[in-house]
Amino acid sequence: MREVPLLVSSCLAGVPCRYNGKAKTDPQIAEAVASGAAIAACAEVLGDLPTPRPPAEILGGDGNDVLEGHAKVLAINGEDLTQAFISGAQKVADLAAENGITEAILQDRSPSCGCGAIYDGSHSGTLVEGDGVLAALLKRCGLSVSTRRGQ
Repeated sequence: MREVPLLVSSCLAGVPCRYNGKAKTDPQIAEAVASGAAIAACAEVLGDLPTPRPPAEILGGDGNDVLEGHAKVLAINGEDLTQAFISGAQKVADLAAENGITEAILQDRSPSCGCGAIYDGSHSGTLVEGDGVLAALLKRCGLSVSTRRGQ
């Protein structure tokens, strides 16, 4: 077992917390959480968003732009979820700091967890380069962040 646990997206660990109320389980991630080698967290749930919830995307940039106040996280119905995403990301970053975590494996393409590629804010399925809010914040905190696409 690793001395310092990994941080992983809850949906990858099998928790049905995604916007559609489902999980994107990755069996290796689920096993790592079960064995204590990883800690699962969902920034959107920790930001007090309900499950299920309308899908959301970042409009006007990526997670770094959201953190700097230059972009917003909007639900498909137009609701501004920016503060919930920032609040949840900060709670996850605090959890990582409290546990000495230096590495995170997050769900790809997510407006929270995406790393390297996220949806463009048009809700059309178009991907652009960039990080989600949580991924951007964790990188700013010095964590190594990578993504996986669960099933």
